[in-house]
Amino acid sequence: MLIFLKKYGIYFVLALLVVFFSLTTEAFLTTSNLMNVLRQVSMIGIVAVGISFVLIAGGIDLSVGSQISVVNILGAWMMVKAGLHPVLTIVLILITSTLVGLLNGILTVRMKIHPLMITLATMTILAGASKMVSGGLSIFGFPKSFSVIGQGYLGIIPVPVIILIVVTLLGSWILNKTYFGRYVYALGGNEEAARLSGINTNKIKLAIFSICGFFTGVAGVVMLSRMNSGQPNIGAGFEFDVLTAAVLGGVSIMGGVGRISGVLTGVLIIGVLSNGLILLNVGDYYQSIIKGIVLLVAIGLDGLERTSKKKKASKTIEAAGTA
Repeated sequence: MLIFLKKYGIYFVLALLVVFFSLTTEAFLTTSNLMNVLRQVSMIGIVAVGISFVLIAGGIDLSVGSQISVVNILGAWMMVKAGLHPVLTIVLILITSTLVGLLNGILTVRMKIHPLMITLATMTILAGASKMVSGGLSIFGFPKSFSVIGQGYLGIIPVPVIILIVVTLLGSWILNKTYFGRYVYALGGNEEAARLSGINTNKIKLAIFSICGFFTGVAGVVMLSRMNSGQPNIGAGFEFDVLTAAVLGGVSIMGGVGRISGVLTGVLIIGVLSNGLILLNVGDYYQSIIKGIVLLVAIGLDGLERTSKKKKASKTIEAAGTA
């Protein structure tokens, strides 16, 4: 029963939320609102794909929200203050965000400290850096062509949604169809066993944090274009929604388990929940409480499933020993 809930429960929850908000507010089940939900969750989804690599490998990255803020401010500064072309700005943003991710990986490997503490430190540093560069003020005045990334459409589909789909497919392919993906799962399942089997665990750690940084940079570009201004606090609390979506989608916080398809469903749950609560005029404080409860339930289910697997493994070992 527990495994069934873990595997299919998120789809039931998503369907239940859609039905509930459709019945309680007329504005929810409209084409414009649904497109708005997809556009809003696209940025969370892009980062969630990146952070899934880190979580599956047994790590965590709390700095993604601050990375978004830094990307936002640096991109705005380069276009407005330095006068750089949007294309060159995007390239530099992605290089910067990837290097920030790589730095998290290097610090984790070299200092041999859990990434929770490393990324908590870099989160604080990056948050301060974004405010220092901007002086605490928003930066605006971008070229009109840049707005296409965050505000444009391809047919009836928002460009951010298309970017999310591409990132999701790419992330799923890497994890499921490449040797690197197998190494990521092996690292999260048992790092020592992975190392003894010949996997260079340190290089894998550097790679997964770099991938997370790259995808965070992509989301930062989309957000900068959508907001049409660089804001030093735009990423505050962003990591919470990203982690909630990933864990809801079945990615274990202990590593070794998770699929990108499930993460996408978790992202949709967060988007529908946030949008529905806003339409019902639920206050920000209550929204935070509800989201916290959702994360707690997801973590609890993950813990119960792991406990169940350990008990089954112990029984199997005992049975083999008595045979």
